[in-house]
Amino acid sequence: MFQYDLPYYFAGLPFTSRQVPRKLAWLLARGEIRQVLKGVYVDVRVPDSPELRADALQLVMPPDAVVCGQAAAWLHGIDTTALSPEPTIRPQWTFQPRPTVDVRGLKVTTPAATAVELAMRLERPFALAAVDALLHARTVTLEQLHEASAAYFDPSGNTQAAQILGYADRRAASPGESWLRLRLIDAGFGAPDLQIRVNGPRNSYRLDLGYPTRPVDGRRLGLEYDSDQWHSGSRAESRDENRRTELESLGWHIIPVRRTDLWGSYPALELAVGAFLCQHPRLPRRW
Repeated sequence: MFQYDLPYYFAGLPFTSRQVPRKLAWLLARGEIRQVLKGVYVDVRVPDSPELRADALQLVMPPDAVVCGQAAAWLHGIDTTALSPEPTIRPQWTFQPRPTVDVRGLKVTTPAATAVELAMRLERPFALAAVDALLHARTVTLEQLHEASAAYFDPSGNTQAAQILGYADRRAASPGESWLRLRLIDAGFGAPDLQIRVNGPRNSYRLDLGYPTRPVDGRRLGLEYDSDQWHSGSRAESRDENRRTELESLGWHIIPVRRTDLWGSYPALELAVGAFLCQHPRLPRRW
């Protein structure tokens, strides 16, 4: 049997809930379809791709509208984790004039315009994660962002968007790293360095972020965002512990950070970092 011998829904193309109104819940419960974006579904065997995302948006976009906001970032290749706490993107469009590019037959705000608008409108942690992700994907540069921002706000001001563009860094490799960096900046510790390479006698390591130029008692502070996907289970935890032990021997104090440490209400992260750096964090937390 070939991989796709079984029938697709609508030949493997995305479809809306109106096309299968009585069977939608049944198909979802059986795990035969998944939601691509709000109100649009596809066979689970169809992999995510730029083509699929564009086809899904084509089903719900009004004629002559411009895809914008989170939907535009998603179409430019950014995963939903960087854009929203919700796992599924909502279609977003505008009829207002915007700088646009053609993406598989859709008019979409340019990566620079998309990043600036998200920096203005998303909650701060997701604003930074989205801009970092667009920079990391090399769909836009910082220079292009600053040029585009002049059409939206005064780049020299102290608005949220100006702050986010000032913090943005293409070296951030995941939304968790962006959130963690923002927490450290908000606490008054200053912007940490990113993707720090540490060479040992047997292995070389790369730390998500840290403060290599601020040693305390001969040790430097490094922080690592440990996602649930890659750092859960006894084998992963043992590997991480061995890694931290060797980094300690190389003069690094490592603070591992999980998603619950970033989104909980208690400022344990700020207190731990402040205790090492001998600096009172700026509290209360901003998010």
